[in-house]
Parts: sequence; structure tokens; C-alpha cells
Amino acid sequence: MRQALVHYNGRIAGTISEMIEGFEFQYDTDYLAGGIPISFNYPLQEVAFYYAEFPSFFENLVAEGWMRKLQSQEQHIDEADPFGLLLANGRDLTGAVTITALSE
Repeated sequence: MRQALVHYNGRIAGTISEMIEGFEFQYDTDYLAGGIPISFNYPLQEVAFYYAEFPSFFENLVAEGWMRKLQSQEQHIDEADPFGLLLANGRDLTGAVTITALSE
């Protein structure tokens, strides 16, 4: 199971996890106390969000086109593995959300 911390404006907002049956995003309890949603698709709630496939919000954080191909080749990550690419490149994202790997 692969996991990553999801940061919003430098603050740990939660974790995204790959599971046998899909993916889970869970807000951190400390973040729930005073944070703001990372997206309108993720309102603040204690209950985790579950997906059978990689969630589109996180998929959209992964590079596309020639950059995705280059990252895939240089880092030896399957181009069809958006979570792997996000784990490897999530610190360098544009915008308020960044991703850091917990374990692989």
C-alpha cells in the first residue's frame, strides 16, 4: 500500500492511500479543526473519501503530455501510474496542494 501526505498551503491536510480496492483520501483531524477544503469535491468531514480508481482531483495534479512522458522515462515509473508519478513529483506542484510520500 502506498501513502502520501497531502499538504494545503504548507499545512498537512490529510493522506491519500492506495488500497487493494481503490483509493482513500482522509483529512487529518488537526486540519479539520481549522482548515479549509482542498477542493470543492472534498468538503471538510471526518469520514474518508473512497474511490475505485485514482481520484480525478489528484490525477489532475500529475503532469501531462511530454512532461509526463519525460518524468516516466527518467524516473522509471509507468506512465499509466498516476499515483507513482504524483509520489515522485508531488513536492514540485504549482498551486496550494503538494504531495509527499509516506511509504512505498
